[in-house]
Amino acid sequence: MDKTYYYINAEDIKFLQKYLNSVSPSGYESESQNIWKNYIKNYVNKITTDLYGTVVGILNPNNSPYKLIIEAHVDEISWYVNYISHNGMIYVSRNGGIDHQIATSKKIVIHTKQGLIYGVFGWPAIHTRKASSEEKSPNIDNIFIDVGAHNKKEVEKMGIHVGCLITYPDQFFIINKNYFVCRSLDNKIGGFIISQVLKKIVQDKINLKFGLYVVNSVQEEVGLKGAKIISNILNPNIVIVTDVTHDTSTPMIDKKIHGDIKCGCGPVIVYSTSIHRNLRELLINTANKNKLSFQHLVTSINTGTDTDAFAYSNKGVLSALISIPLKYMHTTVEMVHKNDVEKTVQLIFETIKEINHNEKNFFIY
Repeated sequence: MDKTYYYINAEDIKFLQKYLNSVSPSGYESESQNIWKNYIKNYVNKITTDLYGTVVGILNPNNSPYKLIIEAHVDEISWYVNYISHNGMIYVSRNGGIDHQIATSKKIVIHTKQGLIYGVFGWPAIHTRKASSEEKSPNIDNIFIDVGAHNKKEVEKMGIHVGCLITYPDQFFIINKNYFVCRSLDNKIGGFIISQVLKKIVQDKINLKFGLYVVNSVQEEVGLKGAKIISNILNPNIVIVTDVTHDTSTPMIDKKIHGDIKCGCGPVIVYSTSIHRNLRELLINTANKNKLSFQHLVTSINTGTDTDAFAYSNKGVLSALISIPLKYMHTTVEMVHKNDVEKTVQLIFETIKEINHNEKNFFIY
């Protein structure tokens, strides 16, 4: 086994599990951010947090005017309480792109000032529904939560009101020794990856010639908002973003539209107008040089990730995106392959070393 290669160990899994099991709805990411911040604190010179909660770990901050960011986002999709009916049923509104079709029969947690209230997304029994084309499908207008209350007053007595956050309590587990499964792998797996890159740089005693900024952004799921703020604050020269993309090998996905991507076949290097070709080619050349398998994906006009926010901020930022193949995005059983995670860590690490050896070719401002 190559000692220079990154492999996930038992301690890494402990951190990943704790991080994934914590809650981080868009706009309310502090619980997960505190876990992440506590993990990276021994590997950085300084940690800062902006007004909206984006956390930045800084390594080698004062030895160079140049700044390289590796970035992920911490926020996960969730629901809001939107309406409470007279008979105590709760109707919801989205916080991010959460899927209404998977909601029915799911257990939920409502976050109130009085504590956590458990409930379920109810649905009429099959015996009571109209058959064939007349049957209604789950929809944002008809899904509802039952917390065991008889009326609206009883719901409100529990501390539930319009605006309370609703999350799923699903927890991390591993399938077949290789697949990590949990809600919020989009994109806490990215936060895990950049923390491991940072750890490897420190443990391998890489003497950086620039400042490395390890950024865990907030509010990506509601419009790339955290990335927009932090890019203006930091004014970086180079950004390598990590996020997830669709595994298209699963049923009912058209590869002609969504590309040919599969878990276990390596990280995904993305082509898009917001991605600078020089940095993308560096990723490709580095992967080939280090014999790291990878996949190609075209997203055309934009990536839909924080890459777009960074690329066009300030005077423009040299930006690239490495995506991790993910099954069942925006569900409670998102899945990533362990090997893809390890190879992504290694690819970012090796790319940073390449930039460090040839910094004058990349820091052009």
